[in-house]
Amino acid sequence: MTIIRPKKSLGQHFLKDLGIAQRIAETLAAYRGLPVLEVGPGTGVLTQFLLAAGHDLTVVEIDHASIDYLRTHFSALNGRIIDEDFLSMPLERLYDSSFCVIGNYPYYISSQIFFKVLEHRDRVVCCSGMIQKEVAERLAASPGRKTYGILSALIQPWYDVEYLFTVSEQVFDPPPKVKSAVIRMTRNSRMDLGCDEVLYKKVVKTSFNQRRKTLRNSMKPLLGKDYPDYADMIFDKRPEQLGIDDFVRLTKMTDTYLRSKEGNVEQTLNH
Repeated sequence: MTIIRPKKSLGQHFLKDLGIAQRIAETLAAYRGLPVLEVGPGTGVLTQFLLAAGHDLTVVEIDHASIDYLRTHFSALNGRIIDEDFLSMPLERLYDSSFCVIGNYPYYISSQIFFKVLEHRDRVVCCSGMIQKEVAERLAASPGRKTYGILSALIQPWYDVEYLFTVSEQVFDPPPKVKSAVIRMTRNSRMDLGCDEVLYKKVVKTSFNQRRKTLRNSMKPLLGKDYPDYADMIFDKRPEQLGIDDFVRLTKMTDTYLRSKEGNVEQTLNH
């Protein structure tokens, strides 16, 4: 029998507890009619429950030993094992309509995975799985919490995030040094932010770069020290006190000011 050992270089921690694997699979119970993409199936601990539940399952894996194991032990995956890096593969090549993403995600790339999902929010209707507890708390945090930050403010406009349950480090081989948690992100009804999305990201990241300071100070790298509307009450707040609508408003204010500055420069050059 082939024994697959977790590779440290890939951040692999294999889940041993079948009960938890089944609970993770059940996070997609409401989406049995949609295709499901499992990221990093490893030896198929979660895979077996997704298949048993009748999901239309495809898996993506970069570890060749795991791929050989899956091919040998899961005949149902014949032709459905993708030997690629999820972060660089073109998802639009796989799906031209709605699908779900699930996995026991490698801790060191979990945030990147969620940003990849965000890029394809027009198709990914649900994303669930297990990640580092700290990252899960940041994803699900509401304004005013210490864990509310960049990840919260960039994901939550588009997805409703549920922190489902905590997982002990002892149910993995090898045990990670941190606790884990299972989350579910469900696409909400928002289709448009109502502001420049690129600038929104920049505003969020700029404000949280100095999260202990008020926005009057943390936004200076973008707005400069001579911004005329610093008296607005929004600038009395720290970034973790702002909800999504507040960040949208701040982005619009920033956009208006930056455009006026560009206009002034153009007028000066034309004269």
